[in-house]
Amino acid sequence: MNKKNYFFGVLCSMSLFSVAQQQVDSTPVEKLEEVVITDSKFDLNREDSGKVITKITQKELEQLQGKSIAEIINTTAGIEINGANSNAGQNLNYYVRGGKNRQVLILIDGIAVSDPSQIANDYDLRLLNANQVESIEILKGASSTLYGSGAATAVINIKLKEASKKAISANFRSIFGTNQSQEDNNYNINNFQNNVSVNGTINKFSYLASFGNQYTDGLSALASGTEPDAFNSINGNLKLGYIFSDAFKINIYGSMDKFKADFDDGFSGVDTDDLSTTKQQRYGLSPEYTYNNGSVTLNAAYNKVERDIESSYPAMFNAESFNGDLYNKYNFSDKFYTVLGVNFQQNNMESFSIPYGGTDFEQGINPDNAEYTNIDPYANVVYVSDFGLHVNAGARLNNHSEYGNHLVYSLNPSFTKNFSFGYLKGLASYSTAYITPSLYQLFDPLYGNTNLKPEENATFEVGAEIQLKDKATISVVYFNREEENFIDFVYLGSWTYQYQNVDEKFTASGIEFVADYNITKTLKLTANATYTQVDEDLSLRIPEFKVNGLLGYQVCENTFMSLSYQFTDDRTDSFYNDLTYMNEEVNLKSYNLLDFYISHNILDNKMKLFANLTNIFNEGYQELYGYSTKGRNVNIGFSLTL
Repeated sequence: MNKKNYFFGVLCSMSLFSVAQQQVDSTPVEKLEEVVITDSKFDLNREDSGKVITKITQKELEQLQGKSIAEIINTTAGIEINGANSNAGQNLNYYVRGGKNRQVLILIDGIAVSDPSQIANDYDLRLLNANQVESIEILKGASSTLYGSGAATAVINIKLKEASKKAISANFRSIFGTNQSQEDNNYNINNFQNNVSVNGTINKFSYLASFGNQYTDGLSALASGTEPDAFNSINGNLKLGYIFSDAFKINIYGSMDKFKADFDDGFSGVDTDDLSTTKQQRYGLSPEYTYNNGSVTLNAAYNKVERDIESSYPAMFNAESFNGDLYNKYNFSDKFYTVLGVNFQQNNMESFSIPYGGTDFEQGINPDNAEYTNIDPYANVVYVSDFGLHVNAGARLNNHSEYGNHLVYSLNPSFTKNFSFGYLKGLASYSTAYITPSLYQLFDPLYGNTNLKPEENATFEVGAEIQLKDKATISVVYFNREEENFIDFVYLGSWTYQYQNVDEKFTASGIEFVADYNITKTLKLTANATYTQVDEDLSLRIPEFKVNGLLGYQVCENTFMSLSYQFTDDRTDSFYNDLTYMNEEVNLKSYNLLDFYISHNILDNKMKLFANLTNIFNEGYQELYGYSTKGRNVNIGFSLTL
């Protein structure tokens, strides 16, 4: 069957299925109005937003226990996280709407996080513990007007858990299970995850302290490897808050995260005892002053990352970043919502390596040179009318210490029409984004290029969303993104490579389909499908088609079970051939994954027992050429709240 016919057949059949079920099943389903915040920094009802935003709630996260943050986000329409289903220590690559890591911006509690020592200046999701997360909002498309450089294909806003309203509360969670490839059927216990949290609120003071640990072994990084490569992470998080008055409150926080990941030599394809260690320290504060119809907020954070690579090419990287976002929100009679703010960023990094023939580390990148600052004023306005028209528009002036001024802007109109059966919303947007080269791309002594220009992206979207009286929400969005000054790793001849801007323009386009349907009061279907078309030069590891689905069934008041499905289309990958000394392309075949989850509450809902069975049919596949992926695995765990 032709792939395009297959894709649109899925769309049509799912849509007809939803409508048909709506006609035959009129059981009312209680559902609170969904509120989104990432596209405007205001709490807006979903129907008043001009974007299709994916929100993963705490309830949904509770039904995905045992999965990493990368695995959870990887089920979102338009997103492919390469490495999410591989060895736990595998590097992650974020492909959103045909883009790359540097085009995705990750927020933690509303403030941008990154690692200035990474090639793409991206944030490593392996540093996050899923048990410490309250919810996730995913906003796709260019959002540089609100969030600055790097927000070109998506903004992923990860909200960490808050303190309980009780004076003291404790939460415990433990998971153990297998971690094996498709060829291993021993079902040895090699995956251990534990998390503990103590939190509460005493008068005006709130506190939360949590600690998490994961140790996963048993699976080699390489598909041909015979020695297992372990992943070991620890996460500590402290959050304190105080309400001084009805008008003023403050939160302060600190976190320390560390992981060690064994890995093998991917160039030679043999087992090695290589080790990657990453340490992160993050501290911040967020005071907020509220006045009539408005508020002033400062969100400031300091982040320090240290990375050590122990291999045949040992290296050390140190990076520091400071991000301060000061903004004023004002609400004009629930019609106009305005944000005026200024964002300050300062990044620096240094690197060390052992030169060929040497024995000691020598500095490669000097932090006195490898640094930059951004001071960006920005404004955003949202208009919500009585007759259904909504407009979200904004502009930001990037002031970069190396590249001067650059204006980005966005315009996002939408129109919602209410009917007896629900509502119908049409939306469109045009937004630009600005991506500065990373410090590594600029200053690395072997591959860096101080003459690099920033990348520029422009994204156009048009779509529609229909809601059927709390029974179903269905949306279809077409996107088209044009890239200029794309930064590529270019072979110059004579065994020399360098980061350079590519003169030609590139285009990525596609269609995203999302459906949430309450078939009955106890049976719910969520599904999405994505078609992505990318210029051949940018298509590495990006599937043309991808489908996700989850069927959740509330068996009884205390028991829940679900089946989840994922189809990932063929992809093109490349590998280095040490015989020809050239990169060669290879085709990675499509694959299907089916997972099962079940949970049961006991002890008056204070304890939950759960289990999941992943890759039920033990399908063999590759995410990254030459590297292993997980076969059929079982995880069992419990969570206890006191």
